[in-house]
Amino acid sequence: MSAVLKVAPTGSTTGTDILAGLSIAGLLLPEAVAYSGIAGLPPQAGVIALFVGLACYGLLGRSRFAIVSATSSSAAVLAAGTLAMAGSGQVSRAAIAATLVLLTGGCFLIASIARLGGLSHLIARPVLRGYTFGLACVIALKQLPHLIGVPELHGDFVPLLLVRLLRDSAGLHLVTLGCGVVALALLFAGEWFRRVPGSLVVIVLGVAASGWLAQRGVPLTGEIQLAPQWAWPTWPSSGQWLPSVELAAALLLILYAESYSSIRGFALKHGDKVDTNRDLAVLGLANAISGLLHGMPVGAGYSGTSANEAAGARSRLSGLVAAACVLLMVCLLLRWIERIPQPVLAAIVIHAVSKSMRLSTFAPYFRWHRDRLVALAAVLAVLSLGILNGLLFAIAFSLIMLLRQLATPRLSVLGRLGNGHDFVDIEQHPEAVQAPDMLIVRPEEPLFFVNAEAVLAQARHRVEARQGLQRVILSLEECPDLDGTALEAVSDFAAWLSARGIELRVARLKNAARDALSRLAIPQLSPQALDYWSVEDAVSAISSTSSSAKGNP
Repeated sequence: MSAVLKVAPTGSTTGTDILAGLSIAGLLLPEAVAYSGIAGLPPQAGVIALFVGLACYGLLGRSRFAIVSATSSSAAVLAAGTLAMAGSGQVSRAAIAATLVLLTGGCFLIASIARLGGLSHLIARPVLRGYTFGLACVIALKQLPHLIGVPELHGDFVPLLLVRLLRDSAGLHLVTLGCGVVALALLFAGEWFRRVPGSLVVIVLGVAASGWLAQRGVPLTGEIQLAPQWAWPTWPSSGQWLPSVELAAALLLILYAESYSSIRGFALKHGDKVDTNRDLAVLGLANAISGLLHGMPVGAGYSGTSANEAAGARSRLSGLVAAACVLLMVCLLLRWIERIPQPVLAAIVIHAVSKSMRLSTFAPYFRWHRDRLVALAAVLAVLSLGILNGLLFAIAFSLIMLLRQLATPRLSVLGRLGNGHDFVDIEQHPEAVQAPDMLIVRPEEPLFFVNAEAVLAQARHRVEARQGLQRVILSLEECPDLDGTALEAVSDFAAWLSARGIELRVARLKNAARDALSRLAIPQLSPQALDYWSVEDAVSAISSTSSSAKGNP
């Protein structure tokens, strides 16, 4: 109850929230109808999802600005999944879509109970941006037939889609093309007037001209049946459970990565707190209800959230006002919504996804010389492998690149800088001095099963290259913990050094790594050899030990 009671503020803030809610409702409703077409579902699926998402998050969510509704990315993933599982049959696709949305809601709720708020980090930002760019290209390409009046395109392989589009373009419908081009031009021109809902203006003009357009063969949206269909969806057969769960997991990753990015971005901008597990629970509830009502999957898309903030929203009341406004518009204007020309809806979709098709998105990665290959691989994967397989490939590729980086053995040799207590990499600081009887090495990556043997093999080469060594200090400041392979590798290294009369000491251990080494009880590594909080401590202790040894006859 407390979450609900905190929604409605007082004073001028309430007024700005009401105005913001009224403003974004005109933007969200046409997009919801258009995204239904992307998913291959009837128009009411998007409208139901919009209302459920706005109401659920407005009552129970945490972010003041998040607008939860159907998104273009989740609609495209849902379309690919239902087409693969049910074929082109509209009825069976709608039933399977409801099941997938319900399963997605269940996945969200399980993730919330398991407190997996960091789940979105499985998709790296370069992967998400590359995937979003490729997905936007696919969505825009598949909307072009509706824009120019040629047969609909099926599939996700972009080169083949381009060939089919070029083949069919000879039969384009000029009136449909003119309607779509004018609508698209008005939408882009409307970006100069932020206070004017461009999509609503285009919808009104399209509906006003719908009679004339329909007489000349331009298709309209058609009948929308908004009577709630509260029914348990058809459960998958025994052979479809695994692909259904896989698709639900893919929807979970896409929706939460997109939602978390929007919610976190605006929370940082305005100094708000983020409760990831609560957001998971609310998104799970919204998707479960949407699935039961045969709606689409919902998430906090960036375009709706940024439009809400730009309209002056200050609390979640704006989302509730938008939900009430959408409901009112549907009840009073349904027969006019049914007369929206399809080229207008296609123009709205293309305009919405065009914001994700800007090449400037990748400029930072080329400027930083980081993750360029990952971002480009994500784009190419979506364009060549399809929406679902492209996502999975992009995630797997980013993880492989991470493992490749971690598996590359990088070992620094440290020396003392001047007369101070700083020990630095001698390659970067040639003026640093090494003690003649001592070698100090530091792995530059966490030691784990992929790289432990290679890193310590490199340490052995360093030892063999030095004459007269008496002690080796291993600085493990980069290792938060040590797995079984790393522990065995350290044990083997200690035994190898001991056989050559060289002492090993370990510095800068984290608590978890120290506990693991203590339990391992390496014979050549005394408990005191694990208690050096810095390299200086280990060196000083060795120096003191050496001085005492020289002072005794």
